[in-house]
Amino acid sequence: MGNVNTEEVIEKIRIILAEEFEIDINTIQPDANLMQTLELDSLDLVDMVVLVEQNFGFTVTGKDFANIKTFRDFYGFIIERMNAAE
Repeated sequence: MGNVNTEEVIEKIRIILAEEFEIDINTIQPDANLMQTLELDSLDLVDMVVLVEQNFGFTVTGKDFANIKTFRDFYGFIIERMNAAE
């Protein structure tokens, strides 16, 4: 996997999400359902897109989120895009 430090990225994502969505970071578990855990609706997805762009420097679309069910999926997506950008 490129030069991306997977554990650092995952930790960064967890902190960002816990702060943004005001939830206990410990509820963010790899196999937990992303939408349910963060209590996201379609408007919140827009916030997620902006968060990713601001923190990781690439654009995501609603379509990208179609295949993301769990936090593990989300981490994998971010890391894959970061590696591709290098």
